[in-house]
Amino acid sequence: MSLLTDLVNLNLSETTDKIIAEYIWIGGSGMDLRSKARTLPGPVSDPAKLPKWNYDGSSTGQAPGEDSEVIIYPQAIFKDPFRRGNNILVMCDAYTPAGDPIPTNKRCAAAKIFSQPDVAAEEPWYGIEQEYTLLQKSIKWPLGWPVGGFPGPQGPYYCGIGADKAWGRDIVDAHYKACLYAGINISGINGEVMPGQWEFQVGPAVGISAGDELWVARYILERITEIAGVIVSFDPKPIEGDWNGAGAHTNYSTKSMRNEGGYEIIKKAIEKLGLKHKEHIAAYGEGNERRLTGRHETADINTFLWGVANRGASIRVGRDTEKEGKGYFEDRRPASNMDPYVVTSMIAETTLLWKP
Repeated sequence: MSLLTDLVNLNLSETTDKIIAEYIWIGGSGMDLRSKARTLPGPVSDPAKLPKWNYDGSSTGQAPGEDSEVIIYPQAIFKDPFRRGNNILVMCDAYTPAGDPIPTNKRCAAAKIFSQPDVAAEEPWYGIEQEYTLLQKSIKWPLGWPVGGFPGPQGPYYCGIGADKAWGRDIVDAHYKACLYAGINISGINGEVMPGQWEFQVGPAVGISAGDELWVARYILERITEIAGVIVSFDPKPIEGDWNGAGAHTNYSTKSMRNEGGYEIIKKAIEKLGLKHKEHIAAYGEGNERRLTGRHETADINTFLWGVANRGASIRVGRDTEKEGKGYFEDRRPASNMDPYVVTSMIAETTLLWKP
């Protein structure tokens, strides 16, 4: 008799050319991910060759019951690390039947910015550092923390090892390998300053692909924590008090910044970002005021400052960039629950298109 795991892991290619495509989209909160699967007659590698689909938007907070149909357009394909074989994950964005992007579809506007000739010519690169916290399912308290209590103070946990310092590594490593399998350009992982908190990095990725890859990496993480019976939180300050918050530091460069003389271009870009500080903060994630306090490696939310190797700044420039006179910078303001389509396109728009 087959076990459930045997059936889940059946190799479909032994008996059929058909594949399973898991369509993924962003739900009504702008942060919740939804997905459903459909059968396709054979392997597909081009999103343009995938059929559009629809879902009940009244059940996701994205449409009224009397006109509930929302249409999803396939935009990016990844290999499915759960079903494996020729099966795929499909990142979609959502539209009305008339073809207008619904309010939670931030990808459409971002794609327009990245398709602007002045932006495309600069080949904007992004590296996003996604922090998150693993929570015990029954009590929603960080993994490894005593029930109703606290672990020892911060210090030994950042990049720490050992059963008393690192909790959830099996989830983290499974996610790392699953992302690599899927074709996501995940570049690393590490344990964070607060115990139970971890980080993965996606990039370098060019333009709109940074948002696609980060959203699918989040999807894979949520699926893995579902299997493990653990909750993943992207709250920017999951535990009040003397504990680090969770961010999504966004590293950025353009072709001009990466070439000789790029440091001067970087400084001009940072000056522009400073002039639009309030607008960026408003778009950089919910609850960020609880994280950007001027403590725990952050700048105060109302203050814009930049510096070399300064983790208490809004924008950090690396020592190597200063030394070589070219490179990239890090925007440390985005919260862990930010929408990468919004953040990446906004940085490009401010630094490349906006004329103060």
